[in-house]
Amino acid sequence: MSMGQLWSQTFPPKPQFHAEDVPDLSGKVMIVTGGNTGIGKEIVRVLLTHNAKVYLAARNVDKGHAAIEELKKDTGKEATFLQLDLCSLKSIRGAVDEFSKKERELHALFNNGGVMFLTSSPHAMDVTEDGYDIQWATNALGPFYFTKLLIPALTAGAKQSADGKARVTFSASIVQTKSIKYDVMTDTPARKKMCADQRYGQSKFANVVMAREFARRYGDKGLLFNSLDPGGIKTGLQQHMPGLMRTLLNPMLHPVPMGALTPLWAATSPEAVDLNGKFLIPFARVGVASEASQDPKVGEKLFEYFEEEVKKH
Repeated sequence: MSMGQLWSQTFPPKPQFHAEDVPDLSGKVMIVTGGNTGIGKEIVRVLLTHNAKVYLAARNVDKGHAAIEELKKDTGKEATFLQLDLCSLKSIRGAVDEFSKKERELHALFNNGGVMFLTSSPHAMDVTEDGYDIQWATNALGPFYFTKLLIPALTAGAKQSADGKARVTFSASIVQTKSIKYDVMTDTPARKKMCADQRYGQSKFANVVMAREFARRYGDKGLLFNSLDPGGIKTGLQQHMPGLMRTLLNPMLHPVPMGALTPLWAATSPEAVDLNGKFLIPFARVGVASEASQDPKVGEKLFEYFEEEVKKH
């Protein structure tokens, strides 16, 4: 990433796209992962106000329903809860089965949910029930599997849409590595030597790679895939920082709703219909992805890895 883009992502210009610019979404079915808090909840809020049928996907049942009630009071519209734990492949299958009982078509999928451990916090070294590094499973393997299982619904949604498209976003980050080390995905000695921010950055690099590879494989079916930095590091800090630090630094940070603009633009705006596979940056702009993330061989290898791993479970 060039220094110019790094600066532009960290200190983006005022947006030219706003929540009010989202078109009417009547008849559209959409899923937002991690929709109970932060940027995800703001995405759900805007989608509801523009008449979409929204599935709020979250791990915690109580927090999910609390968010739905709060949004109902704010918007007068009610989202539908979908229980989903992205670090559990069993939970992902269950969520897709539950969704498929209710809907045949899906018009937009916001892969927003994730975890961030940039330091050696108490959970930074957690391993999932399937044996994977917590950040890798939640931020990369889980979103891949969820998206892959929803391809039939997305394809049906594209056929039903006026523009013949269905859209998928993957929330990446300004924090990215330049490669993927496949010997650190499970609880290996190599993983223990890799710091938390590198493991996080690797999962976000994978988001960029998989969006491009999904676009290459399914673009001819009317499916659009984008990776994006929702709001630069300033919005990310606003969402993840401890309360006191957030209060002290608040004048320097972007409000969390600003982080919803780029994914909303990607998934709803007619302007974004020709941006399949692109990396988007705040706020609602096309960025330049790292050269390594655009290597077809890197994408093919990642997909082969993902497909082999999900077969094991």
